[in-house]
Amino acid sequence: MKPKEHFHGSDLEKIEAVYGIKKEDIISFSANVNPLGVSFRLRETLTNHIDAITSYPDREYTSLRQCIAQYVGTEKENIVVGNGSTELISLFIQITHPSKALIVGPTYSEYEREVAMGGGRSHYFSLTEENEFVLDTAALTNELGQNVDLLILCNPNNPTSSVIDRQQMREILDYCKRKSITVLVDETYVEFAEEPEKVTAVPLTEYYNNIVILRGISKFFAAPGLRLGYAICGNHDLLKEINQKKNPWTINSLAAIAGEIMFSDEEYIEKTKKLITSERKRICDRLSANKNFKVYEAHANFVLVKILNEKVTSEDLFDTAIRKNFMIRDCSTFPFLSNKYFRFCFMMPEQNDALLEVLFDAVAE
Repeated sequence: MKPKEHFHGSDLEKIEAVYGIKKEDIISFSANVNPLGVSFRLRETLTNHIDAITSYPDREYTSLRQCIAQYVGTEKENIVVGNGSTELISLFIQITHPSKALIVGPTYSEYEREVAMGGGRSHYFSLTEENEFVLDTAALTNELGQNVDLLILCNPNNPTSSVIDRQQMREILDYCKRKSITVLVDETYVEFAEEPEKVTAVPLTEYYNNIVILRGISKFFAAPGLRLGYAICGNHDLLKEINQKKNPWTINSLAAIAGEIMFSDEEYIEKTKKLITSERKRICDRLSANKNFKVYEAHANFVLVKILNEKVTSEDLFDTAIRKNFMIRDCSTFPFLSNKYFRFCFMMPEQNDALLEVLFDAVAE
């Protein structure tokens, strides 16, 4: 009998306990982390700077913020850093105290939890299958008229891998500004987009003071354990409040050094973009050619897929794959997604091919 459990990308210990598979043997297509792993340059630099832990980091993280600003194309005064983007989400909610948040979903569950912890309520605006999970801006703004004071967007969105383009974002920000609604945009996956400069809202922070953009290093730079996140915002009063409320030295010395290396590691950045762009097209083309799958257009480093074989569920597919040591994401726990949807991220070519063979065999009629 199959264990009736739902697993997330970081749940390797739970997988080990339920399935009896050593976590070291699992290839996680669920964590959405860069398959290249940590860059050689970063490994070498951290090894040579181990003595940094003997002193406190710069309280203002001036050099790190300057590196981030150069990387994203803004001024360091528009940057605040934190212990992962989760800390920054929490601080933002504590300061703004939203009473009613609208979350565009299906998406990451942490947003709703943080709003609730801050005493607010959340409801969802659903991306629909009929619209290929692409945002209908007019429908969204209609929904925003109902006493909403915070809008939360993930762009590219997890798990749909869909994007909101720059013009759509302008329309949303214009409407929200008139209604005094703050817009929180999670850009965790934007660097994986084929043309991130057309997706990111960073240039809009120069013109709008009602937008906060969150990013981190966990996914693109394959360093979730370092816990380094940052926010980009043109509203300096809000950033000042965040800095005042934030505990000092929440980023350790090694993480601060690592950040400076990562954001300037052009070779690693370019290699990642080439790999993901190539594998995204190749794998999505192969999936689309299979009559048992429907593939939604992917803009991040992962793809959302619907199972068309009526006899197979996402739980079945997860179970089959994990028994081959491949961990995919059963998406039935996301709002608005049934047990026909699953997601997986793009790994190295040979790993992707091995996973596809397992998936194709599992849905074959």
